Amino acid sequence: MSDLTEWHGLDRVVDAAIMEDVGDGDISTAWTVRRNAWARAVVVAREAGVIAGLAVAGRVFHRVDARIQVTPRTEDGARVDAEDVLAEVAGPARGILTAERTALNFLQRMSGIATLAAAYVAAVAGTGVRILDTRKTSPGLRILDKYAVAAGGGTNHRSGLHDMVLLKENHIEAADGIGPAVAAVKSAMARDRKRVMIEVEVKTLRELDDALAAGVDRVMLDNMDPDTIRHAVARVRAAGPEGPHLEASGNVTLKNVRTVAETGVDLISVGALTHSAHAMDMSLLFQ
Repeated sequence: MSDLTEWHGLDRVVDAAIMEDVGDGDISTAWTVRRNAWARAVVVAREAGVIAGLAVAGRVFHRVDARIQVTPRTEDGARVDAEDVLAEVAGPARGILTAERTALNFLQRMSGIATLAAAYVAAVAGTGVRILDTRKTSPGLRILDKYAVAAGGGTNHRSGLHDMVLLKENHIEAADGIGPAVAAVKSAMARDRKRVMIEVEVKTLRELDDALAAGVDRVMLDNMDPDTIRHAVARVRAAGPEGPHLEASGNVTLKNVRTVAETGVDLISVGALTHSAHAMDMSLLFQ
């Protein structure tokens, strides 16, 4: 999603986060700050990174008090340095203080994801490999997490269970094998007149052969070592240009992602982008 403000679920997510923090009132602020006090503040980066989530942070301030004005001083996807000003905030002091932590929580988490995604993308630069996210996202925040991956230069995998078929080992076991599982999917797609991408997870070269015979769009090479991946790539390339795309997955880190990319795969999926990203350090400071 290129513009989060167009997502109909944004206010629901923001309101839930505000309610979680504020409950029936921000007593620290209400008991110390005059009702008619106005203030100006800046959001400042405390470390270098890639920014994502400015619109979400702005929506938090607006939902707490519509009179608060947020003026971004950078944009999502931009790389910033420590002490750079990310946004200026002006309006009722009470509202700014009440919204501060929730707004920063969104912005810090999303910027951390974008920063980590950018690091993986940089690590495979020149190989032609795309870095994918996964469904290992925070419940209820998947769209925000995946938006942040894209802001960092990564590529989104499927949004959920509804928009792509990915047959993993338990599907295959339950369906008595890759061939029967893929055949069942193709039959259902023909019946329902719905065409989506079919991907199959394989753990061995023998399973890869089964996936090739079944005729799938993409194969996930799960937890294979680099040498086995190279054999898999050679096997698929030998089958001709119409063969499936290959996605490597499992135990991928910044230390080994370049090695995996140089095997010749098309895609590398990294769960850590969204389940283990470091929240980028930043602060809101009254002027």
